Amino acid sequence: MNLWYALIELLPFEWAAPGHMFFMKNALLAVLVITPLFGLLSTMVVTQKMSFFSDALGHCAFTGAAIGVLCGMDDPTAASVAFAIALSALFTWVRHRTTLANDTVIGVFSSTAVALGIFAATFDGGSFTKFNSYLIGDILSVDPATIGLLAVILLLVVVLWIVSFNRLLLSSVHPVLAHSRGIEVAWEEGLFTAAVAVVVTLSMTWVGLLVINSLLVLPAAAARNLAKNVRQYHLFAILGAVGCGLAGLFTSYYLGASTGASITLYLAFYFLLSLAGQSRRR
Repeated sequence: MNLWYALIELLPFEWAAPGHMFFMKNALLAVLVITPLFGLLSTMVVTQKMSFFSDALGHCAFTGAAIGVLCGMDDPTAASVAFAIALSALFTWVRHRTTLANDTVIGVFSSTAVALGIFAATFDGGSFTKFNSYLIGDILSVDPATIGLLAVILLLVVVLWIVSFNRLLLSSVHPVLAHSRGIEVAWEEGLFTAAVAVVVTLSMTWVGLLVINSLLVLPAAAARNLAKNVRQYHLFAILGAVGCGLAGLFTSYYLGASTGASITLYLAFYFLLSLAGQSRRR
């Protein structure tokens, strides 16, 4: 982190001065790690038409945190991750063993997770207010250890994309053809949903449950309007997520607003600009 702080001190901002406001320097690094991660994952979320799945995972992560607190854990992050991964695996299993539409299955899991989370949070007269940070998020509270963990996850997701992207894409576009070519569709989808579960869970405290779904939808939705091929699709999604993430962080700092909400508004504006660009090409 010392190298990062030394680099930041070269920037012409008052918060970049040496020796103070490390929370802002940590938040900037967190944005540079989190946003490309969401941008990359969003491309497959949109392609697989699973836009509401990340929202359901957020509810599952919240439920895991509530259960962890109920069990006396000081830091319920591990419980959140475990619960979200378990629910994502169960979702994949149910999805491949029912004729119900994806949105119906997602709705079942999402509503159940919300009810279970509220039940656990309020069990025995418990207060729901201690979970407010999960709803709104505060990226200024992120610590270096968590940033390092997210950086490792970003690296693992990039490796997953390099190794499995073609199989993931074929599994989402044409599952029958993928299966005929020896691709384990359920395994590929399970791996992807587990990756989304981990990212959503670890980012929820700093992004906020109420807006985290936008980070997994809007970058790819805007990129899809602008891209002419798959490479551009990924590039525009990642660059859009990073650019809006930086703009949202600076806006929230100088205006005193929520960082997650600020990033979402910039992503929405990016999407509107992509619609205008798509219209001009026509």
